[in-house]
Amino acid sequence: MSLYSLWGALEIGLIFGLVALGVLISFRMLRFPDLTVDGSFPLGAAVAATLISAGMDPFSATLIATFAGALAGMITGWLNVKLKIMDLLASILVMIALYSINLRVMGRPNVPLISDPTVFTILQPEHISDYIARPLMLLVLLVVIKLALDWFFSTKTGLAMRATGSNPRMARSQGVATGSMLLAGMAISNALCALAGALFAQSQGGADISMGIGTIVIGLAAVIVGESIMPSRKLYIVTLAVIVGAVLYRFFIALALNADFIGLQAQDLNLVTALLVTFALIIPLIKKRLRGKNGGH
Repeated sequence: MSLYSLWGALEIGLIFGLVALGVLISFRMLRFPDLTVDGSFPLGAAVAATLISAGMDPFSATLIATFAGALAGMITGWLNVKLKIMDLLASILVMIALYSINLRVMGRPNVPLISDPTVFTILQPEHISDYIARPLMLLVLLVVIKLALDWFFSTKTGLAMRATGSNPRMARSQGVATGSMLLAGMAISNALCALAGALFAQSQGGADISMGIGTIVIGLAAVIVGESIMPSRKLYIVTLAVIVGAVLYRFFIALALNADFIGLQAQDLNLVTALLVTFALIIPLIKKRLRGKNGGH
């Protein structure tokens, strides 16, 4: 595996670190099985790519794409809180709707960003190669967002949001507006996923209608791998773990697809993902059995 492939895997892994943080908020903190991610990720890409290709500056385009993702998350939460539609079904409905909306936004199945400026080309130092500069820029952004989330979830509002997911009845008895907390949490979760989509489109040179397929699986894989490797109840370690999980996931994928002796190809990506997630899920079981054997001796 070449050095260029390693930097490429790191770059994509850091972008999906944002998705992993979003999935962590919805699945772990809010206990909300949210499949909107498969629509909000390409929504961010579609909005950013369309606006940039129309002449808007990349920073404003990325910000608008992030707000679009937040709106998608709020709609999912609204369907659940106000219309009492089951959480999983509400997210599926929004995900399906977003497929058509993304096509409407782009006007065609894909929008290339070959010669258009991106946040990476504007911020890139002249003396550093792009394949090195992009991961470094993403790392800085991810650290800032991680620290901001760590701070937010330690505030009164953040703790109320976490309580909403852990025990809604208890949270309501303490005067927490659980419906509003759910809407806000879903907005933050999908805003992060849309931001990841916007950055992914600018990193890979365009947006495509099919780029969101399997995003939720990748996010879950990152969360599960991270939690298996760095188990902890402390929030700042959990957020770090899912980011590490996203990067490791991409490294595993790159390693599997670049290892000639394995014989895997690009179309085997979903198969590798399924195997990796399955392995990550059984790690706790393996650890438990090993501890049981050691305790028996």
